[in-house]
Amino acid sequence: MFHVKHKNHALNKGKKMSGTLVNFVAIIAGSVIGLVLKDKFPDKIQETIMKGLSLAVILIGLQMALETDYILIVIFSLVLGGIIGEVIALEERLQQLGEYFKRKIKRENDLFIQGFVQASLVFCVGAMAIMGAIQDGLSNNPTILFNKSLLDGVASIAFSATFGVGVLFSAIPVLVYQGGIALFASFLQKYLSDVVINEMTATGGLLILAIGLNIMGISKIRAGNLLPSLVVAILLVIIFV
Repeated sequence: MFHVKHKNHALNKGKKMSGTLVNFVAIIAGSVIGLVLKDKFPDKIQETIMKGLSLAVILIGLQMALETDYILIVIFSLVLGGIIGEVIALEERLQQLGEYFKRKIKRENDLFIQGFVQASLVFCVGAMAIMGAIQDGLSNNPTILFNKSLLDGVASIAFSATFGVGVLFSAIPVLVYQGGIALFASFLQKYLSDVVINEMTATGGLLILAIGLNIMGISKIRAGNLLPSLVVAILLVIIFV
């Protein structure tokens, strides 16, 4: 009896994470395709792909940022979140995780960490990641995450063709982040209202915009240190809206 219950519990967990698992596989598959294609293009084409990718990322960031209905919440979220991120050196910790993966596979490419960090942020930040994981966790409906998987799979081709194998490892944070939301969806649902998700999306959009500017070479914004802004946005909406 215990084994049957344990098996059913494991199956339920698997169902809750089915969309995330497909997303995980899609990023890996797209990254492998990008790595295969990477050496097929001369440097000029790779540079053009990188610039085009940065423009697409900037557009995505702008679209997300315009979701806000409370611009002051976004502003204060970035300020307070940035302070927290700098104090705990969050981007440095992300880079250390990238260094760990880099050592494990014995890579010397300087773009490895940049690809890992930036792709992880792009794939994890956004309404589709949050709402898709909640829907998957509550009703075993992975439709949103299946759509996200298609988008992430295509994006990972471009990212890995530009930054290399580091992008492939960005599938791991996606698995942990979305999987965690799916598993705890029933608890998180009461806090993640439409207003909360809108302001999180808008705040995250500015992080994505920062990544696009970084890829373009226009700036060197430590977007990883702004990640706490997403949590601050939740708290500010709960307190003030």
